[in-house]
Amino acid sequence: RSLIFPLLIRGGKPVPLYVCTLAFMFCTYNGYLQSRYLSQYAVYADDWVTDPRFLVGCCVWLVGMVLNIHSDHILRNLRKPGETGYKIPRGGLFEYVTAANYFGEVVEWCGFGLASWSVQGAAFAAFTFGILLSRAQHHHQ
Repeated sequence: RSLIFPLLIRGGKPVPLYVCTLAFMFCTYNGYLQSRYLSQYAVYADDWVTDPRFLVGCCVWLVGMVLNIHSDHILRNLRKPGETGYKIPRGGLFEYVTAANYFGEVVEWCGFGLASWSVQGAAFAAFTFGILLSRAQHHHQ
């Protein structure tokens, strides 16, 4: 998300370089910590990839990713070229929640937490929920 979405978005408000840098550093560090744990310290049974927790977690992650991508698509196409100003997104999950893209991201991380069955994965899902809930409430206002 930190690399692809900014390249796809049209127009929008400029974001200060330090905000982009901090977001990139955070995503890099989180990715390192998650992958380091999974590759070096996690111990799973040989049949873990057939365990219901892993399978359901992967399905939840996939549903969240599809929701996130679809919601981002709706957001990117809100304004016509040259248009400015705020518009309320319509369609998809935006008919039910204010920040469908954030909801999809939380669902993704919950799926990852379940599939990894780790404190680290669950903690990141919980922190993501807390941060994005606050941002979603701000967007709603």
